[in-house]
Amino acid sequence: MAQLVELAGKILAVWLVSLTVHLIVYAISTAIVIHSYRLFWNRGLAEHKIQKREASPADIRREIRSSLGTVLIFSVIYAGVYFGARGGVFTIYLGIEPLGWAYLLFSIAAIIVAHDAYFYWTHRLLHMRRFARFHRTHHQSITPTAYSCYAFDVSEATLHGFFLPIWLMIAPMQLPALCISITFMMIRNILGHSGVELFAHGPVRSKWFGWLVTNTDHDLHHATFHYNFGFHFTWWDRLMGTEHPSAREMRKTHWLKSGIRRPAVLRARGPQTTAIEKSLETVPSSQ
Repeated sequence: MAQLVELAGKILAVWLVSLTVHLIVYAISTAIVIHSYRLFWNRGLAEHKIQKREASPADIRREIRSSLGTVLIFSVIYAGVYFGARGGVFTIYLGIEPLGWAYLLFSIAAIIVAHDAYFYWTHRLLHMRRFARFHRTHHQSITPTAYSCYAFDVSEATLHGFFLPIWLMIAPMQLPALCISITFMMIRNILGHSGVELFAHGPVRSKWFGWLVTNTDHDLHHATFHYNFGFHFTWWDRLMGTEHPSAREMRKTHWLKSGIRRPAVLRARGPQTTAIEKSLETVPSSQ
């Protein structure tokens, strides 16, 4: 009995640390982005707002409430990763050695590419009629804000959270590489939902960086439901024909100031993902 009590105490302690870290990271990261935007809003940043529509206070409260639920789920999964590493299920090295610097750089790139593929296909899965109800919470944010980065249903949050343990069963990682890659994914997630385009400032899509998903790409997904399922890269959307039909045309113009605001762009539809939109028809408008 004493051993069980001691084990339960260890599990509780690790989970509380995990929960605290996730709460702090979510609160600080979203606050930094939002307050940075406010600081530069009247210095030209307002020109880069993607949608004219504003998220209501009720929208923001709902996003924060849903995100806190995701933080809770992620904290449980990451606590499980800790005990899995202690038990030898996962291989996580605390330092650079013995795998070395080359492996660190390779593993960071590899986990991001793998996460993009995992996200794309699970995202497509959640847009199927059978599973659309699990993605409904996230798509209530038609005009997303930075707070919506974790605004998931319980099932969707669990699905996203499972990526890390699945990856760690395949590949050993160094703790610094894990921290860097997870931080990158978190920042990318917050910026992608921030409602402001930061990355494309020229009249054409960069030939060097045109394969990166922009904030507008993901904002279009929230506004139209039917396109742009990728997270980091446009590869899968281009390969599978799910890139927004106006995306490339928009990138040949100064769409930062006008592109997504055109009604014709927002009316673009696709046959494969109407389940989400029909599901949202039952959601009362936020006041």
